[in-house]
Amino acid sequence: MDKFGMYAKFTAKPGERDQLVGILLEAATGAGSVPECELYVVNVSETEPETVWVTEVWSNAEAHAASLQDEATRAMIQRAMPLIAGVESIPIRPVGGKGIK
Repeated sequence: MDKFGMYAKFTAKPGERDQLVGILLEAATGAGSVPECELYVVNVSETEPETVWVTEVWSNAEAHAASLQDEATRAMIQRAMPLIAGVESIPIRPVGGKGIK
C-alpha cells in the first residue's frame, strides 16, 4: 500500500498565528502515539507572518482519514477553526528519503 502525505498551508487570522501553532503542536504530540503517522512537522513561514505549514506522512491514506475521526482530533480542529483565515492542502505520495520508513 502506498504512503500518504500532505502539505497543509494554514493562513492564520491576524495576530492568531502563535495560538494556531500551539494547537498544531498539540496535534503533533498526539500523533506521536499513532504508529501510522510517520511524520508531523509544524513549520512557520519566514516570509509570510500569518502562514503555518504542516508536513504529514502517513503509512496510508486510510490511517490519515481515520485520524480525522478521532474525538480529540476533532476537538482540536474545532478550537483551531476560529483562528484560521484559510487552508490549502496539497496531497503527496512519499516515495522515500531520510526519515521515511
